[in-house]
This record gives sequence, structure tokens and C-alpha cells, in this order.
Amino acid sequence: MMIRELDIPEDIIGFYEDSGIKELYPPQAEAIEMGLLEKKNLLAAIPTASGKTLLAELAMIKSIREGGKALYIVPLRALASEKFERFRELAPFGIKVGISTGDLDSRADWLGVNDIIVATSEKTNSLLRNGTSWMDEITTVVVDEIHLLDSKNRGPTLEVTITKLMRLNPDAQVLALSATVGNAREMADWLGAGLVISQWRPTDLHEGVFFGEAINFPGSQKKIDRLDKDDAVNLVLDTIRAEGQCLVFESSRRNCAGFAKTASSKVAKILDNDAKIKLAGIAEEVKSTGETDTAIVLANCIRKGVAFHHAGLNSNHRKLVENGFRQNLIKLISSTPTLAAGLNLPARRVIIRSYRRFDSNFGMQPIPVLEYKQMAGRAGRPHLDPYGESVLIAKTYDEFAQLMENYVEADAEDIWSKLGTENALRTHVLSTIVNGFASTRQELFDFFGATFFAYQQDAWMLEEVINDCLEFLIDNDMVSETEDIEDASKLILRGTRLGGLISMLYIDPLSGSKIVDGLRDVGKDAVKVTDMTLLHLVCSTPDMRQLYLRNADYTIVNDYIMVHSDEFHDIPDQFKETDYEWFMGEVKTAMLLEEWVTEVSAEDITRHFNVGEGDIHALADTSEWLMHAAAKLADLLGVEYSSHAYSLEKRIRYGSGLDLMELVGIRGVGRVRARKLYNAGFVSVAKLKGADMSILSKLVGPKVAYNILSGIGVRVKDKHFESIPISSNTLDTILDKNQKTFNDFQ
Repeated sequence: MMIRELDIPEDIIGFYEDSGIKELYPPQAEAIEMGLLEKKNLLAAIPTASGKTLLAELAMIKSIREGGKALYIVPLRALASEKFERFRELAPFGIKVGISTGDLDSRADWLGVNDIIVATSEKTNSLLRNGTSWMDEITTVVVDEIHLLDSKNRGPTLEVTITKLMRLNPDAQVLALSATVGNAREMADWLGAGLVISQWRPTDLHEGVFFGEAINFPGSQKKIDRLDKDDAVNLVLDTIRAEGQCLVFESSRRNCAGFAKTASSKVAKILDNDAKIKLAGIAEEVKSTGETDTAIVLANCIRKGVAFHHAGLNSNHRKLVENGFRQNLIKLISSTPTLAAGLNLPARRVIIRSYRRFDSNFGMQPIPVLEYKQMAGRAGRPHLDPYGESVLIAKTYDEFAQLMENYVEADAEDIWSKLGTENALRTHVLSTIVNGFASTRQELFDFFGATFFAYQQDAWMLEEVINDCLEFLIDNDMVSETEDIEDASKLILRGTRLGGLISMLYIDPLSGSKIVDGLRDVGKDAVKVTDMTLLHLVCSTPDMRQLYLRNADYTIVNDYIMVHSDEFHDIPDQFKETDYEWFMGEVKTAMLLEEWVTEVSAEDITRHFNVGEGDIHALADTSEWLMHAAAKLADLLGVEYSSHAYSLEKRIRYGSGLDLMELVGIRGVGRVRARKLYNAGFVSVAKLKGADMSILSKLVGPKVAYNILSGIGVRVKDKHFESIPISSNTLDTILDKNQKTFNDFQ
């Protein structure tokens, strides 16, 4: 089927033809025949690189040209940014694109001017909770990576979000996309959707197992030269010599970085000088945007054409690695499986060096087939590679036979809803009541009866869990249940002021309950309220990921608790070992944040707590959100700690003291540069405007100095500059805009 045959505007046809898309892939043609352009719901279960994004674009464009609005839901912020950049290419055709991944208690009504809104599932759910005005204008909903319904963490929110959108916009077209769905027919039936299921790929994928001296594919073999004692290194070198790139998946961050270092010395020998010069530029940028030794290790690997990629890296480093790989400069990325979760980074060969993952309850366990298929699907770059190869590594014949049967020749597992527990349901029961989707118990049962969980299993199985959630919400003054004025036999559920605020703040009601109790108790318990008091309070909530308590931590954390005992409002009995150990984990997490806001260097923090720089930022993001919630709840309760919580929220955002707030609000000035500037006497924007350029350049470098001054309205000419008159209102706007940019896109 040719693109010109489609019922879409001529200018859009020209756009695709000019970009080289003249004929549809078979799965795309099948989707058109099944009603994609007639607003039919569809589930497309087709391999990576088989054209799922084009299907989404066609459906959204058709809807927009008919006066509609499209919502594109993704699981990850990085994937949201990637799709946002892609859809912005439609701007010449009058299509406005917006992105929302930031503040979870914002209505983001400003996004309504856009035709396509890209958002994570959590942000979409938050927009629904906050009653965002444009949500009922959505005419097309695209759900990318819908197999994540199976995720214990993200699945319940995605499932409830889809259910609410279908209830709010019953006539909207739903397009669900995934590369790996075992029970695709069941999921399609739940969505009331047609099913496009295909194994067709533009680049053939060969899945095999390396054993002996060859990759063993079903029905064929490929011999690999043994140049190194490490089988994975041999596979990498073989790929690069054939002008391909490699992704190597490892089981842990340590192994990931370790393999990159091991392979880099071998890969460097087969790089040309031009590539080495360009790689040196990327390496220097990595060093300049990192505060830890990891940046130096990563930069050294990149100089040799190799990188590692995991959540412990900061976001700048991850982007530099990804871009270097897309430019075919970095030949190998050694990664944890997070890279397979949606980022568009295909390679000639994918090597799964370890197919086992650590489970805290069962030790090292084999990964699910679905996870393997996600990784394997990264093999083969369309229009660049003649084929793609996915390779597992076996040490023995028995292992080889097992891997062939359990992975290469196996189908992905069925997707199962994870909604049926009180922990998963509690927050969604509250938001469903607060937002008016249900006002009685029966209406609650009916609403959740439309979820995937209820479709897969019996709806009555949820009723007991829903009732348990209601008991908790009523007991904690988040929901009231009262007689209907017009019908005394009917009980009406309503969200209270507290329940409404907790729902809008997008926190677990159990977190809300803990924060409320803590704010009330610290006054009664004669606790000395310090930064640690409030940091520990937010770290004690289920929304906060706790740091792992190592054996070496017990003495350090326990000593800290003893010295600061008057700053905690509820210390468990040490003889109740489980409770006390959990408490120590909360305190350890709060100790990391205390170091962050007191400007301890990132290098020292990573060493003290055995985390990566990316982990620091992730914990800071979560605690900033929870501290914001604590401040809002303190306002509602009328307790005296709200101003302290608001100031801590700002300090957590930037990892600095309050004295740096004006400086860190300037784009390009992080906490390290801000402290340098402050200590040199540049304590405000006004002081910076009168700065000597040569002094500023020595402090932060000429390029950064130029960017800082330009950002606050100073014209720079050579080494001299002139101030542009700027009002206090304009300055506030600049700072607010920079802060907003940080929230939404970083």
C-alpha cells in the first residue's frame, strides 16, 4: 500500500514522501485496512522498528485535521522527550506539540493550546486528578509500550489512566502499541480494539546462542574468531569489524561499567583517527558535566569508542552516550536492561551477557521471556543494517539447550494486571471518588469493573480490596460516607479537603497519612524540628525509595540516630529488629539528602552511600515532590512547619543552601558554580550584572560566563559587555522560566 493512497491531506503525504516513506510496511497496511483512519480502536503488537510511530502519527494527524486533539502516553521521561522532538517536525503543517512530564500537582491548562500532548502515564493520571480543562477534548489516545500493564510499579497507574480516559472520552480512538504482548487478543478485547499482530520486521532478526566457537541460530551457525578470552568481547570485535554497533546487556551497574572498561582497550585499536578526535570531544563534555569519578571513567571509555549506560549516570551523561551512539561514534554501549525499555537505540548485534537478575527473595533468577524479547528487539537498524542479531552466551551444552528452548524459541509471557492489591488500589480509589468518577460504593465497583484486572479475572475479586481501601480513607479523614439527602437508604462518598489535596498532590494516601500524623506529632512530642526531622518524615513514606542498608552502615546510622535522637518524632524499639532496621534505612536515605542540601560534593555523597550521581538526582526529585506535599499539608493543617518545608523543597531542588537560590535559578548555574560565584562576591543577579568578564571567566570558564550573562540580559562583546536595562518583573520572569524549564524537561 502506497502512502499516496491514504485518506490524509496532500501536504502530509508530501512530507512523508520527501522523507523517504512512500510505501507502508505490511503491518502498517494491515492497520489501515482495519480502520486506523476511521477512528477504530487498535492494538498493534508488532516488532520494534516496524513502524508503530508512523501509525500513531497518521491517526493523530487525521484526528487533528478534523478538529480533534491527541494525547500520546509513554512510560519514561526520556521517551517522552524523544517523541516530542519527532512530532515537532509536524510544526510546518500547523500542528502544535506540547510535552508534560514535570510537576505532578499542576493542572497544566496551558498545554491545551497544543494539538498533540506527549506525557508520561503518571503525568496523565495527575492531569486527570487535577481536573485539567482540556482532557475531555481528547479525540485520539495513543498508549506506547502498553505491555507495561504487567509492571508492578507502573502498571496499575497506566491501567486506571486508560480506564478513566475511556470513561471520560468514550468516543475517542485508542491506539495501543507494543512489541511484546503474549495475550494480545485478550488485551485488544478489553480495549474494544481490532488487533494487528505481526512478526514482520524491515530488518531480519536472527536470535541465537553463542556456544563453543560459534553463534548457533535455529538451522545455522556463524563462526566467531577467538581474539580474547571473553566471549562477549569477541562478539563485539566481530560486529565492529563488520561496520556494525553493539549493545551489551549486563545484570548490574558494576558489571556494566566493568565490561565497558574491559572491551574499550580492544575496541580502541580498530578506530580511525577521525573517530578518535570526535570521541575526545564527547569525553571532554562528559568530564565537564559530571561531579564524580564515574564521569572520568566514562570519559576514558568514550575516548576508546565504548560507553556504559545505567540509571546511576546523570541525565547529561546518558544523553551524550545516546547521541554518540546514534552518530555511530560510540561503537559499543554496555547497559543495564533499562535501555531496552523504550529508547530508540538499535544496533547490529545485541549481546545478552547475563540473563539472570538478582532478586532479594530468591537470589539470581532468570529474566522473563518478555524482557529478553525487549532486549532482542533492539537488534537491527532499519536501512543501516542488513540484519540484526541477538545473542545469548552459554558456558555448557546443557545451558545452550536451555537458552534455545526457554528464550530463542519461546513466546513472551501473558500480560497480567497488577491492580488487585490494596497498595496498588488505594490511591486510585481516592482519586476516582475525588474526581467524581464514582460517588457510591456500587459506582466504585462499576468503575473498577471496567479495568483490565476485572476483564481478566472476576470483578468481585476487587470488591473486598476496594472496601479495605475505603475503610482506610474514611478512618484517615480523606473520604466521608454520608446519607443522601434525597434518599436516606443511599450512602454518598465524597472526598474531604484533606483527601482532595492528597489526590491532587499525587501521593499515596498512606504517605499522606504518615506526613499528616508526623506534622501533628512533632509539636506534641517536644521534638526539635530540624531539616533532618522533615527529611526523615518524607523518607518514611511508601512513595520514597529507601537506600539499601549495608552491614557497614549499621554502626554509622545508629550512631547518627543516637546523636540526633531529639530530631525524630517516633524511634522504634531497637529490640524490634525489623521495625528498627526499616527505620535505619529511612534515616540513611534522609542522611543522603541532608548532605545534598548542605552542598556536600556529589563525589563524596556517591562514596558515602554507594550510589551513582543519577541516583542522587532521582532521590532528590522524589523528596522534592514529597517535601512540597508536606508543605501543602502543613498549610492545610495550620501547623507552623510549612515555611520550613517550602524552603527545604527549594534547597532539595538545587542541592544548596537558601543563600544560593537567586543564583541557582539562572539557567546554566548549578550548585557548584553558584557557590563559586557567591564566595567570589557575586551573591545576586545584580552583582553578576556588574561583574568583570575576565574574573567571571576564570571562575566558570569563558563559555559558561558568556551564557550566564546573556541569560540575565547582559550583552557581551569580546571581553567587554554592556548591561541591558531589565525590570524586576522581567528578571522574575527569566528566573521563573528557567525554573519551569528545569521542572518540565530535566
